Amino acid sequence: MTNQAHTHPDRTLPTSDQARAWLQRWDDQQATYFSDRDERFEVICDVLVETVQRPDPLVVDLGVGPGSLARTVLQRIPGATVVGADMDPLLLGLASAAYGEERFRLVQVDLRRDGWLAELDLPRAPDAFISTTALHWLERAPLQRLLRTAAESLADRGVFVDGDHLFVAARDKNRVVRSDLDQLAQAVADRAAVRAGGQEAEDWSQWWDAAATAPELAGLWQQRAAIDLSHDVADAATLADYLDALRQGGCREVGTVWQVGHDRVVVGLR
Repeated sequence: MTNQAHTHPDRTLPTSDQARAWLQRWDDQQATYFSDRDERFEVICDVLVETVQRPDPLVVDLGVGPGSLARTVLQRIPGATVVGADMDPLLLGLASAAYGEERFRLVQVDLRRDGWLAELDLPRAPDAFISTTALHWLERAPLQRLLRTAAESLADRGVFVDGDHLFVAARDKNRVVRSDLDQLAQAVADRAAVRAGGQEAEDWSQWWDAAATAPELAGLWQQRAAIDLSHDVADAATLADYLDALRQGGCREVGTVWQVGHDRVVVGLR
């Protein structure tokens, strides 16, 4: 994996084996929340396989985290290059230590800021933007700016694919009120999770508590503590907000291609 000056310094990284162990724990705790997580990843890859025109696509993963989705993309599309963008130095550090691939480059960047696209230093217009369970942490206004910028920058016939918790909802001033349909979708998702059976693992908070005290992550944790990673969302985006922003960015068609409850994969076709 190649890293640029604005990514985390390599001297802070755990060993590859340590990083892979932490990422396995990450995947395990994520699976306790989303019984369909692996299927969502495969659906996102299916969209790329069906839409991307060239054998060596340039894919940007927005909110790449520790690289779980990016890893699946690289396995499914051997000619792809993935540029992963995220703000969290600890998650980026784990991905960097675990996956030393030339086709996977990581950039630490605040996606809420204007100018984030230039900071990625892309060699050409990307063929695809992807994301999963990340963009809902952004407030509606910066999220819509991000989506418009991404859609505008896509190569001809490019695609935007996002898998996330997206609600139909209604808006009461700046407050999002989930609709009856959202409540029904949640009930359907809960019943599907029961049928799938639960997975025993630490939860999200327990994973972060453990990471905070792990000696091998001390350097990355120090970097993490030095930046503002707060993401309390007062004005959340609805499904319509996502789709409207992609249209405004120049996507000719937008919509949902997969859904389980409120867990959707939405697509914008350039």
